[in-house]
Amino acid sequence: MSIEKIVEQALQDGYLTPAMEAEVGRICDTASELSIEEYMALDRLMGALLTGEVVAVPRKQFINVMEELVLTEAIARVAEIEATSDRTLDLGDIAAYALNRLPPLYATTEEGANYQRQRAKEELQGLIAQQVGEAIARNLDRPEMVPGRQPLAKSKGTGGEEILSQVSTLLQAYAPNFEPQPEEAAN
Repeated sequence: MSIEKIVEQALQDGYLTPAMEAEVGRICDTASELSIEEYMALDRLMGALLTGEVVAVPRKQFINVMEELVLTEAIARVAEIEATSDRTLDLGDIAAYALNRLPPLYATTEEGANYQRQRAKEELQGLIAQQVGEAIARNLDRPEMVPGRQPLAKSKGTGGEEILSQVSTLLQAYAPNFEPQPEEAAN
């Protein structure tokens, strides 16, 4: 889809979706030079975003609290195993295996996320620990190098910048309202 068509669609709908935003970014990144029409369309989009005529839809309007709980459990258990042995475990594989066997706990507000966390601690902590344990056992049974395995594609970036971007995105998703108060920052 062209920039002009994306802008036209955004103006018609009143929303710029993450997919539309990504496509505009991809076009801008791969084009050696944008045409006058493309610049004009981007200018129209920018103006519409500034006036509120078009609203950018956030990338993530909800979280799956189960991801947070599984990662917390998996990190603790993997760190313990790696500290006492020469094995290196794949945290992503372990979390994905466990998450595929656990119910999702979605929330759209901080209050909802806190409710889901509390509910999970009371009702699901044993099941979470069991699934992470099974995932670790399967990971330990797997040969060290599996030929042909390709990790999910990562966005282009340079080492530290990529990691900082991922950490920043994670923090924004899980702690959107966290900001140190001035007196806390001074201490």
